Amino acid sequence: MGDICKTREGKYVIGLDYGTLSARAVMVSVSSGEVVTESVYTYPHGILRTLPGETAEGVVPGAETSDAGARELPADFALQDIDDYVEALYDTIRTVVEKSGCRAEDIIGIGIDATSSTFIPMAAGCEPLCKMEEFCRDPHAQLKLWKHHGAQEEADRITALANERKEEFMMRCGGKVNAEWMLPKLMEIAEKAPEVYDAADNFMEVSDYLVYLLTGEVTRCMCHAGYKLLWNEEDGYPSEDFLRTLHPRLASMEGKLKGRPVQVGECAGQLTKEAAGRLGLRAGTAVAASLIDAHVAVPSVGIDGADKALMILGTSCCMLLCSEKLSYIKGISGCVKDAVLPGLYAYEAGQSAVGDLFEWFVQNCVPGSYEKEASEKGITVHALLSEKASNLAPGESGLVALDWWNGNRSYLADAKLSGMILGMTLRTKPEEIYRALMEAAAYGMRAIFEEFGKGGVTADKLYACGGIVGKNPFMMQLYADILGQTIYTSSTDQGSAFGASVYAAVAAGEQSGGYLSLNEAARIMGKGCGRKYEPIPQNVEAYHSLYREYKILHDYFGTGGNEVMHRLKR
Repeated sequence: MGDICKTREGKYVIGLDYGTLSARAVMVSVSSGEVVTESVYTYPHGILRTLPGETAEGVVPGAETSDAGARELPADFALQDIDDYVEALYDTIRTVVEKSGCRAEDIIGIGIDATSSTFIPMAAGCEPLCKMEEFCRDPHAQLKLWKHHGAQEEADRITALANERKEEFMMRCGGKVNAEWMLPKLMEIAEKAPEVYDAADNFMEVSDYLVYLLTGEVTRCMCHAGYKLLWNEEDGYPSEDFLRTLHPRLASMEGKLKGRPVQVGECAGQLTKEAAGRLGLRAGTAVAASLIDAHVAVPSVGIDGADKALMILGTSCCMLLCSEKLSYIKGISGCVKDAVLPGLYAYEAGQSAVGDLFEWFVQNCVPGSYEKEASEKGITVHALLSEKASNLAPGESGLVALDWWNGNRSYLADAKLSGMILGMTLRTKPEEIYRALMEAAAYGMRAIFEEFGKGGVTADKLYACGGIVGKNPFMMQLYADILGQTIYTSSTDQGSAFGASVYAAVAAGEQSGGYLSLNEAARIMGKGCGRKYEPIPQNVEAYHSLYREYKILHDYFGTGGNEVMHRLKR
């Protein structure tokens, strides 16, 4: 064992995380888990609001065409430029290699994760359809981001049919299909852009495509399939009969999901000579199977066993809870065995807007006087609002909000829901609204944990990582008070990228200086030793009653008491 440990000394791995608006890479020491260097690449095109077009012909339903001929995409569309992702791949990895000064032969593995389901239709030969002349202006041929909600109608129909037929796979997804998953998005393409569906040779998660660019190997990580395509290790994908009933074209779905099946922690392939030359690395370097951005963060905080939960708090929020139990949990985003840690079921749930929600408020609802004050203090508007909000007592503002600015991911799984603030008066101040939005995010997480408790799946220990953890201590204290639970945070700011590096160390293998098992890698490399947030007893008590008010509104507007949000959205 001593000789094996010695082989890890001086060895490094790279983790690359693709978020909603940027990608970031870290280089990490295999033996200590120390982050040597990092790099961030912001997507130049962000989330596309328009597509180029000379006429209104072929415009997606609900879109408008400007005088300049650019297609205005519907509000529920979220598309991105695949070139941004490709450039980020080479830019971030090349940068950390150069900044680190490490020898190429000492860098033993690369791990990549991305949001999911973020996927792209491919022509034969792994060429993105959107790069072909006949499809370059078709919105449905583009990279569809996780937060694309154009397939909500399809998601509802899949749910209805599956429940009518009593399909067993519904037990693993909480009884409701989410519009953010690949299956409803594929159905959307089959119905609204049949020419794109027919031309596609393969529908690839973007992280699988990036692995292909590095290795030349077409692989499909079954973690994505489990959470986004209703696949499970016992029954495979939904039956051809079920898919044909949804839409005749979907009967061919499995044939359009090409790639050698791989599991998390597995080596998907080795770095090609061409890719190695572009990155300054050694050809033959191990590249791990692609990963989902939330799931990959679990080992980054040192979680190596059951009954521990992790909240990943950023633009949106994902919560992962690993358990030995298989149970029905209403509205979860999936439950897949071996998808995070070997031998355990990994339950996913979360919220579609957290950081996005706070950013919306700052960009649209804060008076100029607050911006001026923040500038004079040399802090951000977010920091100023948090500072002011921290001086309020729980309930002092008289406000309660519903956190559905981007729909509800869990446990209502309804993208047609919208946000709400109740209790506004002529005396209401921006910091009071900001605090109410923060509280709403924490209430939403509490509602999720309560549903898990009803299914007998609980967490003995709660961790948190993500951008909000490092940027907003006040928000973290709110989570502790509203959840009534101690929260352990990560000591690294790049939880997902760091987690991808842990999987890279496992993919590289013990003989190359990596690890034999993910559990061991998590224990040694994991960074779950950041700040600890203890709930404040008097705040916990106050939030018990305030949460009851939130839950009344949550159930009334979210479970059929009043579908006014659906009507207004139409």
